[in-house]
Amino acid sequence: IERAIIKTSSVRHRMLDDDYGYLRISNFQTKTTADLLKAIKEMKTEAGRLKGMVLDLRNNPGGVLSGAVGVSAAFLNDGMMVYTAGRENGSKLRYDATNGDILEGAPLVVLVNGGSASASEIVAGAMQDHGRAIVLGSKTFGKGSVQTIQDLPAGGAVKLTTSRYFTPNGRSIQALGIE
Repeated sequence: IERAIIKTSSVRHRMLDDDYGYLRISNFQTKTTADLLKAIKEMKTEAGRLKGMVLDLRNNPGGVLSGAVGVSAAFLNDGMMVYTAGRENGSKLRYDATNGDILEGAPLVVLVNGGSASASEIVAGAMQDHGRAIVLGSKTFGKGSVQTIQDLPAGGAVKLTTSRYFTPNGRSIQALGIE
C-alpha cells in the first residue's frame, strides 16, 4: 500500500436532452468554481447554446465559503450573494457578485434537500433571493453559522460560533434552512 493524496473533483456534469445541462456539486472545495466554469464551457461547446441548467446540490454538506461565493457569482450579473453578521464588528462581511451570468440568462433550477447545508444553502438562497433560479426539493438542513477556531494556552482548541450567514434579502439560514 502506498500513501498518496487523492484528488477528487466536486463537480460532475452531463448534457440532458434538448441542450439542457446538468451539473452536480458534491461539496465546495477551493477548485469548485474553476471546475464549474470549465464544465459549463464544455457543455456550451457541445450544445452551442445552453437552453437551461439543473444545478444539483442535494446531499451537499457545504465546504469552503469561497467555493459558494464563486459558484453564486457565476450565475449572477451583480448584487450581494451573502453576508455575515455577529456581535463583533469584524464578523460583519458582505460578498457581492461582479462576474456576470455565465448562462446569459438561461433558466436555472437548483435541487436541494435536507442534506444540503452551509455553502450549498448560501448558493440556493442567493439564487432564490435574486429570482435567478427556481429552488426545488425539500427544506435544507439550516447550517448557517460561522465558526472560528480559538487556540487554548495549554494546547488544543475550541470552536466558537462567531456569526451567522444571511441571504441577500436578510433571511437567516441558521436552523431555518432554505425552502
